[in-house]
Amino acid sequence: MLEKALTGSRGYWIWVAGLMVLTALGFFFYLRQLDYGLGITGMSRDISWGLYIAQFTFLVGVAASAVMLVLPYYLHDFKAFGKITILGEFLAVAAVIMCITFVFVDLGRPDRVMNVLLHPSPSSILFWDMIVLSCYLLLNIVTGWTVLESDRMGVPPPRWVKPLIIVSIPWAISIHTVTAFIYAGLPGRGFWLTAIMAPRFLASAFASGPALLILFCLLLRRLTGFDAGEKAIQTLAKIVAYALATSIFFVLVEIFTTFYGQIPGHMDHFRYLFRGLEGHNMIANWMTVSALLACISLVLLIVPRWRKGEPILAVACIGVFVSLWIEKGLGLIVTGFVPSPLEAITDYLPTGPEIAITVGVWALGLLLITLFYRIFVAVRSGA
Repeated sequence: MLEKALTGSRGYWIWVAGLMVLTALGFFFYLRQLDYGLGITGMSRDISWGLYIAQFTFLVGVAASAVMLVLPYYLHDFKAFGKITILGEFLAVAAVIMCITFVFVDLGRPDRVMNVLLHPSPSSILFWDMIVLSCYLLLNIVTGWTVLESDRMGVPPPRWVKPLIIVSIPWAISIHTVTAFIYAGLPGRGFWLTAIMAPRFLASAFASGPALLILFCLLLRRLTGFDAGEKAIQTLAKIVAYALATSIFFVLVEIFTTFYGQIPGHMDHFRYLFRGLEGHNMIANWMTVSALLACISLVLLIVPRWRKGEPILAVACIGVFVSLWIEKGLGLIVTGFVPSPLEAITDYLPTGPEIAITVGVWALGLLLITLFYRIFVAVRSGA
């Protein structure tokens, strides 16, 4: 089926070529980073995780969101998702590959990455995160490709596929839960030291991932004629609305607990996040945008008449995606470091090369999604 990705219109090849150029540009700047070191980025002694790990954290959620299609379709026989379940699995594959790439570019010594396997440490959350992500990637590649191949042949999928699909459901929950434990298990960082970090991660994941999938379905309908079905899209939109409402509720619970408890160290993190501290308000400005987008998108998704309009639905999904990209990205990561345990306030601003590498990895992910979806549409249309 791979040959189907090698056919397409002029616009398709212009898009693919553009993504390849951005990927190559990101790789060029990564080679500069490899030569010079992480000093080429905006990270520092006080803020040792930045844009790369922010993307990793967000994209793990996008990958985990495939369960919102797989679970209703395979366990509850919700047939409306039958057309797009494979799209969710292929989105998960691309997202996990991007996650792994972002971790790789964040390493100052990438040549030592194999030490995680050569010298395993079961007490390390990072070790288990690598295990669950690798297995989840393999599960989605095998199940998605096998089911699509069966569709092409016009035969039912082999029996051994369904057990793997069922296993992938709790596994999807595990990848984001383990990722959340990386942060919640750091006792020196009060902002992350919360028992609801994993539920917060899952709630935001089940909003951002389906929102992105809705946007892809709308694009496929417009560009290729593939129709995911109104019922499937509207059901996904409802899932996004419920998950977004839950995510907002969890943030409000964190704010109440922090300020009602009056613990100065914890309150400083939230003041920095939403208001700024001592004139350092860059993250607070971004979070204002995030909060506004989340509230507006929630209203647009809750009102049925607005949600059923394709342009408004697209705007709402873009708002959800951007809002959670900000909140779960730099908002979550940088605020965990500011102020430091010594009460120092350090600004973090990504550098040009850092942004170029990040754009390159995103371009790689979009390229993979483009190729996967091109194959999917060709198989479903019988081309």
